[in-house]
Amino acid sequence: MKNHHQRPNGSQRMRSFGSDEQQVLKALIEDKPLTESLMERICDLSNLNRAYKRVKANKGAAGVDGMTVDDLFAWIGEHKESLVESLIRGTYQPKPVLGVEIPKPGKNKGFRQLGIPCVVDRLVQQATLQVLEPLFDPTFSESSYGFRPGRSAHQALKRARDYVREGYEIVVDIDAEKFFDRVNHDRLMSALSKRIGDKRLLKIIRQFLRAGMMKQGVCIEREGGLSQGGPLSPLMSNIVLDELDRELERRGHKFCRYGDDCNIYVKSLRAGERVLQSIKEFLEKRLKLKVNETKSACAPVEERQFLGYRLLREGKLVIAQHSLDRIKDKVRKITRRNRGVIWIFTLCLG
Repeated sequence: MKNHHQRPNGSQRMRSFGSDEQQVLKALIEDKPLTESLMERICDLSNLNRAYKRVKANKGAAGVDGMTVDDLFAWIGEHKESLVESLIRGTYQPKPVLGVEIPKPGKNKGFRQLGIPCVVDRLVQQATLQVLEPLFDPTFSESSYGFRPGRSAHQALKRARDYVREGYEIVVDIDAEKFFDRVNHDRLMSALSKRIGDKRLLKIIRQFLRAGMMKQGVCIEREGGLSQGGPLSPLMSNIVLDELDRELERRGHKFCRYGDDCNIYVKSLRAGERVLQSIKEFLEKRLKLKVNETKSACAPVEERQFLGYRLLREGKLVIAQHSLDRIKDKVRKITRRNRGVIWIFTLCLG
């Protein structure tokens, strides 16, 4: 039977990479610094062109400088050489992010703080992501599903269902309180420096991390956290939480993690309570993160929710009530001018 926690070995990882990538990936696997020329790969014109197309496709609001995605093409045509030079020399300076609050899903759930980088910074972050992701992602846990190419929430749910069918009917539901706001920059940079030898790249990543947040005309300095809104943040979050994955694998736990939402599956409440307490201590002491006491719990699987679903003991997936309510609300908003259509959708959704 396949071990779902076993990370691919070096030879398995390198089969899908070319000769240059093999050398870099070999260094990464052995926890040695990578080559000193990652910034040149980031500034390769084909990589920058791919980054531009992705930023263009993602659209998004303007940042603090007011430049829109539609303005970016003309800006690149005029400033391409100076942009590349500043990146190669390590003198590039990111602008502050624009602080925007959006409502969290559900009623009375409060607001989520987003940090929107300016369009040029998004271009640089996307170009950086395209070089770093193929190097870091193959080293991540098989039980990590969020913000990764070729992986999805549905895959995480299916794996969780498999665990329940195998008799692991108690879930330890771990929620890190304000995770994106509390990521420790020094720990993240330490993890990156073990695998990245290009000091120019490390410097720019730290500058992105510490870029101020502009709110109501005031620039707020940031000593920690990740901006939800930048292309690099999902990868950085997985690098931070990979240390949690490694610890769970070392202990032999069955688990699924999607971003900062982690569920661990055990066979008894007593075992689950022990796991909850020990992982709480690990997160707080090792990763400098705080566990949300009100959202974290150890309980039978049918009493908890994971990625908008509930798992029943027989392994059946059922959409959670709050997710169903959100669907109905969206349908009502879309069809509010046609009450007959609302009635039909309500019948269909039960």
